[in-house]
Amino acid sequence: MRDRAYFSLTALATILVSTVPVRAQGEQWLQYRSAREATQIAGALSTLTLDLRDEAPAGVALPQLKGQDPVFAKWPTPMVEAGGLWMALDRTTEAGLHNSLYIDSDGDGRLDDETAETAYRLDQYSSYFGPVKVIFQIEDGPVTYHLNLRFYASGANRRLYVSAGGWYEGDITIGDLKKHCVLLDYNANGTFNDRSPDPGQSDRIGISERNTTGAVFVGKYLEIGDTLYEPQIARDGAFVKLPKAQNVKFGAVKLADTVSSFCAGGENGQFVRSPENGVATLPVGKYRITEWTIDRKDDNGAQWRLQAIGVGNASSFEVSETTDASLEIGEPVEAIVQATAREGTYSFNQSLRGRRGERIVLTRNGAQPQAPRLNIKNKDGTYDRTFSFSYG
Repeated sequence: MRDRAYFSLTALATILVSTVPVRAQGEQWLQYRSAREATQIAGALSTLTLDLRDEAPAGVALPQLKGQDPVFAKWPTPMVEAGGLWMALDRTTEAGLHNSLYIDSDGDGRLDDETAETAYRLDQYSSYFGPVKVIFQIEDGPVTYHLNLRFYASGANRRLYVSAGGWYEGDITIGDLKKHCVLLDYNANGTFNDRSPDPGQSDRIGISERNTTGAVFVGKYLEIGDTLYEPQIARDGAFVKLPKAQNVKFGAVKLADTVSSFCAGGENGQFVRSPENGVATLPVGKYRITEWTIDRKDDNGAQWRLQAIGVGNASSFEVSETTDASLEIGEPVEAIVQATAREGTYSFNQSLRGRRGERIVLTRNGAQPQAPRLNIKNKDGTYDRTFSFSYG
C-alpha cells in the first residue's frame, strides 16, 4: 500500500519538477515479503514467548468462541497506540490442541469483527499459525505486517511463540555499486529500525551480493567495504537511506595478539575486526563481544581454528578517544569433561570453554577434528587405560 502511494508521489514530483522540489532524496524503497518459512528464507529471527492468560481481557469484545477453555495473549508492538494487539486461541473440537486463532488485525481493540485463522499444522504438542496478517495505520497510510505463531501445550505447560513472518528486501545502489538489501524485524515487535546494546533487541540489516547472507545489527553506523554509513531506516521498513558517516570518532581496542579476529556489536552497529599486533579500532561507544577466533597452523600445515560464540553480557566494553579499551579474550581455553553413571555404565561429555564462559568450537581444516582420547588411571596405578571418544 505504501509502495503505490510512493510511486504516485514520485510521478507527480516528476511532472512538477520545475516548481516543486523532489522530496526525500536518497530513499531507496524495498519490497515487502512474507512466508511461513521466513527464518529459512530471509535469515535468523528471534522468537518471543508471550504470557498466556485464561481470563478474557477487559474491554475487548470477543467473537463467539467454540471451546470451553480459550486462552488469551497480547503481542507487544509500538506500531499501535494501545501498545499491543490482543489474541484469542480457541479450539473447534472437544479435545485436542487449540487450532483456531483470532487476532486484532486492524488494531481497533476488538476481536468480534475478526475472522479466525486456522492452524495449518498440528503435531502432538503444537499448533502452527501463519503468516498471520495485521494492518498498522501510520501517517502515510496502512502498512501490512505478518506474524508466525506456534502454540505449545503439554499438560499445564502452555506457551505461545511469536516471530516475524515478513521482511523487506530489494536491490539498492551504493555509489556505483548494485547491492541487495534485507531488513529483518529481529525482535518481532513490528518495527525494523530498533537498535539496542542488547543484541536480542536489535533489528538486522544485510547489504551484500544477491543470494548471500550476513545481516548485522541495526545501529548508528553500517560498514560496507572500507566505508562507514549512517543508515536511516523507515520504522515500518519500507525504505533505507545510506548517507556516508561524517566526523566519526574512533578509539583503540587492545587484546592478545594471538586473537585473529573478533566481532563486537551495540548501538553503533556490528563490526568485525582483524587486529594488527593486538590492536584494533572502533567508533567510540559501548559494545559487546559476540564472537572471536584464533587461527593457527600446526607443524604439518593443518589449519586449526578456535571459534568462541555466545560470549554473553560479561563481554561488555567501552571505546573512547582518550583511553584504550582492553579485551580479555582468547587463550587459555579450558577443556571440561563431565561423567555420568547409570546402571554401571559411564558416559563422558567433553566441551571447551573460554575465559568468559563462552562456548568454543574447534575445527581442523574447516571440519570437526578426530575425537579426543581419555586416560583413566587409579591412584596406585593398577588401573591405567586410554579410551577414544566418539561423537554422537
